Amino acid sequence: MSKEILDPLVISEQQFDRARSCINHLESGLIDFLKLPRRICTVNFPIELDDGTVKTFRCYRVVHNHVFGPGKGGIRYHPDVTEEEVVSLAKLMTWKCALVEIPFGGAKGAVICNAKELSTNELRRITRRFTSDLFDVIGPHIDVPAPDMYTNEQTMAWIYDTYDVLNPGKNNRPVVTGKPINLGGSYGRNEATGQGCLYVTERFLSKELIPELSEVAGARIAIQGFGNVGKVAAQAFCHQGAKIVALSDSSGGIYSESGIDLDEVVAFKRSHGCLVGLPGTLTLTNEELLEVDCDILVPAAISNQIHAGNANNIKAKLIVEAANNPTTPVADSILKSNKVYVIPDIMANAGGVTVSYYEWVQNQINEQWDLDTVNKRLKQKMYRCVDSVFLRWQAFVIGEEECIDRESGEKIAYPDFRTVALATAIERVANATLVRGIWP
Repeated sequence: MSKEILDPLVISEQQFDRARSCINHLESGLIDFLKLPRRICTVNFPIELDDGTVKTFRCYRVVHNHVFGPGKGGIRYHPDVTEEEVVSLAKLMTWKCALVEIPFGGAKGAVICNAKELSTNELRRITRRFTSDLFDVIGPHIDVPAPDMYTNEQTMAWIYDTYDVLNPGKNNRPVVTGKPINLGGSYGRNEATGQGCLYVTERFLSKELIPELSEVAGARIAIQGFGNVGKVAAQAFCHQGAKIVALSDSSGGIYSESGIDLDEVVAFKRSHGCLVGLPGTLTLTNEELLEVDCDILVPAAISNQIHAGNANNIKAKLIVEAANNPTTPVADSILKSNKVYVIPDIMANAGGVTVSYYEWVQNQINEQWDLDTVNKRLKQKMYRCVDSVFLRWQAFVIGEEECIDRESGEKIAYPDFRTVALATAIERVANATLVRGIWP
């Protein structure tokens, strides 16, 4: 068997091509436009570190598409990030925004650095230099950054402040989302991705595709990753009566068949810096966590965690992708054949960009909505997203629409939810492009 290709751009292409099989009419000339990024900006800059030495950092900002509005996407600080990964994530943001019907295009940014080894002052210098060097390519109506891996509301505050200093006399708050509340951030933004995971899961289960699992209450849930998204998702699921049986962070995982007390987890993590060793739990690797006996598996860590090598071992009935790109195309095929449903990332973790949009709107009109208003709007948006994809999926199942494999020419009995969601998003971007007209 040939080795599975895990290159993010290759995976993105494979997913796109699968989705095309479900689209009857797509102008051939638009395909390259939809696949290729609009702009890739690469910047190298020097930073003086605390010890007086100078180090050069490379950063990227990619805008994939502007058809619906400004670019929108996070900035991650990570030592292993690549241009290819940033491009693939920018494309994912385009489809995500189109699917939840918010007026943004896809974008993504990154700085190649190890945030864990940098001081607060060093991170501030990197962020300010990153912002100043990209001053001409970001803006409230051009490209709007947000937090991502190893960036947070403090990072966004530095970006906003730097941009505001360089662009005085204007309302610059909408230049970035995920800001602190007292600088125009939105209530609920920090929790939005994890909270959105709960909402899409609730709505999906209500469709009763899994007879023995029709609601969140009582479900046994395993979550890989206990960063902001994983932690909030765990709390949200618990609040609705679910039982968390497994959790992990970068150091490893823990398991308890009877359930894990989240208050104990948070306290233990705070005092020990990790989850492993929590009294009353068994220790697992991150890989083993994916294969535990559970009802719902939530990958909330990094990409390519569910792949050809372990997809057959997944025991969950439903996978909810809180992380971006956690499942490979080969794994998707295996999971589908094993009747494991997947709520894909562009649905499952779209809560973050949705509330980012709400923050952007609040900043434009100089208002601040209360938490109940934000969560009510978020729930409606997530429910509507699940409903639209489910109805389209049903149309394929009953034969109202056809999905034809472009290589073999054979009819696909029914596509998975990722393929249907992507097809829906791609069609929306393509149709909007044609309605706007090809300029000039």
